Amino acid sequence: MAAEAGLSQTVGPAVVLLASAVIAVPLFRRLGLGSVLGYFAGGLLVGPSILGIFTEPSTILHVSELGVVMFLFLIGLEMRPHKLWAMRSQIFGLGLSQVVLCTALLTGAGMVAGFAAPVAFIAGAGFVLSSTAVIMSALQERGEMATGQGQRAVSILLLEDLMIVPLLAIVTFLGASTAAADGASGLRAVAIGLSAVVLLIAAGRWLLDPFFALLARARISEVLTAGALLVVLGAALIMELAGLSMAMGAFLAGVMLSGSSYRHQIETDIEPFKGLLMGLFFLAVGMSLDLGVVGARWPIIIGLLALYILVKAVGIYLVARLFGAGNKDSLRRVALFAQGGEFAFVLYSAALGGGVISTVESAIFSSVVILSMAISPLIGIAADRLLKDDAVSLDGVVEPDGLKGRVLMIGFGRFGQVASQLLLAQSVNVSLIDNDPDRVREASRFGFTVFYGDGTRLDILRQSGAATADIIMVCVDKPAAADRIVELVRENFPGCKLLVRAYDRGHSIRLRRAGVDYELRETVESAITFGAEGLRALGMIALDVDEVAADIRQMDEERLQAQCQGDIFSAGEKLHVQPRPEPLVKPRQGRERERQAAE
Repeated sequence: MAAEAGLSQTVGPAVVLLASAVIAVPLFRRLGLGSVLGYFAGGLLVGPSILGIFTEPSTILHVSELGVVMFLFLIGLEMRPHKLWAMRSQIFGLGLSQVVLCTALLTGAGMVAGFAAPVAFIAGAGFVLSSTAVIMSALQERGEMATGQGQRAVSILLLEDLMIVPLLAIVTFLGASTAAADGASGLRAVAIGLSAVVLLIAAGRWLLDPFFALLARARISEVLTAGALLVVLGAALIMELAGLSMAMGAFLAGVMLSGSSYRHQIETDIEPFKGLLMGLFFLAVGMSLDLGVVGARWPIIIGLLALYILVKAVGIYLVARLFGAGNKDSLRRVALFAQGGEFAFVLYSAALGGGVISTVESAIFSSVVILSMAISPLIGIAADRLLKDDAVSLDGVVEPDGLKGRVLMIGFGRFGQVASQLLLAQSVNVSLIDNDPDRVREASRFGFTVFYGDGTRLDILRQSGAATADIIMVCVDKPAAADRIVELVRENFPGCKLLVRAYDRGHSIRLRRAGVDYELRETVESAITFGAEGLRALGMIALDVDEVAADIRQMDEERLQAQCQGDIFSAGEKLHVQPRPEPLVKPRQGRERERQAAE
């Protein structure tokens, strides 16, 4: 009986957590408020402030931070080291500028609000550290992770993760027990942190790939999954022991494994854990909101919330414009980074322990951060509606959701329309998507079911059935879009055959080097057919015309293969075709005279 009671005490809370998420998240998404706000609401409902089912949300919050850790690990898997190195100017330029300016502005705002300078600095610095979980979730839901805006957001978040070390060192200096040894202690903390980063990079460079190769020989999927979790959690633990953020350690581990041959398997193994723990994290943040504190001191909390969001917005906007962003992009970044984040709790706890801030001040600042995280999805929704480009009517179009076609065709322009008819004529189950709503509506008038979606977004590809399709046919007319789709498919759906429409010769070479299964330059085939008709108009027989066309195709293919291998001129050089000493096919009269002479 005792065992059963213990089991019920363990399973009961888990059932409550799952029920709150299952009910709140779909409801909030249906209302257009996003899943993050749904998790917050579900956590608030079952937390100590309302139903009181959970009385120690800090424990759940600490465990659920592993969701953020795994999220950063998966982001790291998408980053090659050379790509991360190319972002260094954004990380240490854009990111550092935003953190420094916003911290200065928020410190000044706190002093104006009546706080002492050290307290105002701690409060402002904590609010500057935006929520990695909220921002990453927003970028992923919108499919903007791989866009320029998404990459800049990642750069800023990485810098903010790094800033937790000097900020904690500053808290040590500001503490009531500051002594001469504190300076050495702060320098030692920085040295330990840098040593941990170097150690992790070295281990990732020389140990991780052999480690996974050893596990793969066991041919047991559970062992490989355990190994992936060990790497993620081990890297996070090392960084936490060194005084850095666990998320930073997981990110570096992901970057080190981004070029591994086991990357896709690891990503598949980690994904379910990440999603579950991320949801748990948002539930725990919702539970942590103390409505008693908010009710007792709501004027100062609401006032600080509005003041901090406004002042931080000014700082983010100024830095964005300084680094060349347009007005709309700058405002979108403001909406994305308007909130405080989970690292603020770490900073406030350290400041409380060092006597820099009081218990009441810590509760006020923490409530401000939690409320900012809760309203962040609402700010994002308002920004999307106010900053959307010239509106395109989506009346009469349907977005893809759970499509299961054997073939996924992306792009239903003049090329895709013709190509699709061959498949549809043979009753092949084809899922069609296009990002032009007018084209989607026009297609429906002629009996074609085309869904509205942008194939350059990973979430749209998943909803369109890319994970289960046998073939993906890319029929878009923009080379950059086609290249992005190829990258996403090769990274996330490696088992799917990929057929791509090429724009020109250089594009064909890029596609072949990217490993597509088939590429076609439509202009080549149409030009060969057009030239063949010219030969027929000159009186050549059909058999001879076909021979010429086949020969031209073969020569073009041989040249293209040589270019792909780098044996001859690059794709950007002009193509010179040397004329043959005699025509491949003579006019009909000349061929007939040759045959008569031979007879």
